[in-house]
Amino acid sequence: RESIKEKARLRLREFDVGDRFSQLPLPKASVLLPLMVREGKLHLLLTLRSMQLRRSPGQVCFPGGKSEAIDKDEIDTALREAKEEVGLQPEKVEVICRLVPGIDKMNHLVTPVVGFIEDTFQATPNPDEVSDVFVVPLEYFVKPLNYKTLPYKTSTGYLSRMHCFIYDDHEHKMSFKIWGLTAHFAVFLALVIFGKRPTFEVDYDLDNLISSSEKNFMNLYASLYKRKKNNL
Repeated sequence: RESIKEKARLRLREFDVGDRFSQLPLPKASVLLPLMVREGKLHLLLTLRSMQLRRSPGQVCFPGGKSEAIDKDEIDTALREAKEEVGLQPEKVEVICRLVPGIDKMNHLVTPVVGFIEDTFQATPNPDEVSDVFVVPLEYFVKPLNYKTLPYKTSTGYLSRMHCFIYDDHEHKMSFKIWGLTAHFAVFLALVIFGKRPTFEVDYDLDNLISSSEKNFMNLYASLYKRKKNNL
């Protein structure tokens, strides 16, 4: 277990962006990517959003949300939200790094914060926000059994592809659809940790994952910035 974690830690630290993108003038949000070791393999914890929510009801996502004035940084936001949504105590998370952010459809700068949690963690979902909590082997995001790609145009007209995974969870006896920014972060996390080619196409130069992921992000940000300027 420790050697699996140690390998992952070393890989992730190479990709830590720290607060390098924190100064960008966009509203901030954070998500926690909670990793655990189960049966000798890395797994990722995900949530299913409550049907009562106004935004993206019934969709799979990571614990997370918008930054608040009390948060020191993106890590604080992710930990606070994970506690509110699934009862995960901040001191039970070993935070490893922040990865290259994404931009959601509300044009928030969303920072993925990666941390290890114990495999014994018992989630207590807040029913106002979360209707289910489940785990997926991280390897599923490079070697899926059920995957399709959706052509996707960002709000800025930037053409891209969106990953869409269907995961059959035997524990819950149901299938979860994982797509959008959540799938984007899960795929990137798996590419970073495993360092191997996925069974599907990705928008990265896999031999230069760090620089190509940052370049992709800056292109996306630049196209958003340009559109904002044109709208003024």
